[in-house]
Amino acid sequence: MLKARVGDVVRVHYTGRLRDGTIFDTSVGSEPLEFTLGLGQLIPAFEEAIIGMSPGESKTFEIPAEEAFGPYREELVLEIERDRLPQDMELEVGQQLLLRDPNGQAFRVTVTDLTDDMVTLDANHPLAGEDLIFEVQLLEIGSNLLEDNA
Repeated sequence: MLKARVGDVVRVHYTGRLRDGTIFDTSVGSEPLEFTLGLGQLIPAFEEAIIGMSPGESKTFEIPAEEAFGPYREELVLEIERDRLPQDMELEVGQQLLLRDPNGQAFRVTVTDLTDDMVTLDANHPLAGEDLIFEVQLLEIGSNLLEDNA
């Protein structure tokens, strides 16, 4: 029986949940996720869980926070004075902003608190510190691109 291996293009349906059961992402009801195993397009532990599966097979697996988006880091939360941002900028809690560091590198932050004088920004990934539970079904396996391109 055909089994997924590094270099294969695979199509999967998945649902990602947190430990409390909250669904944070799913492809069910929309287009399946298509990617090439081994190219590092996804969390490595997610790709590793697909390797060895056969079309039609389903499985549930957990990825610890350290192997997903890392631990939640308090040092990535910063408070800045409101007047350091453009005066006409409308802000609300939960809003995501794209900022640049002194080297010009862009990074995403989430507004987590607002007062008249201060804005709290969190540069952690929204899923940092969370163990992730995935239910996946391997729908199909395409050609082995690594062998085809060798």
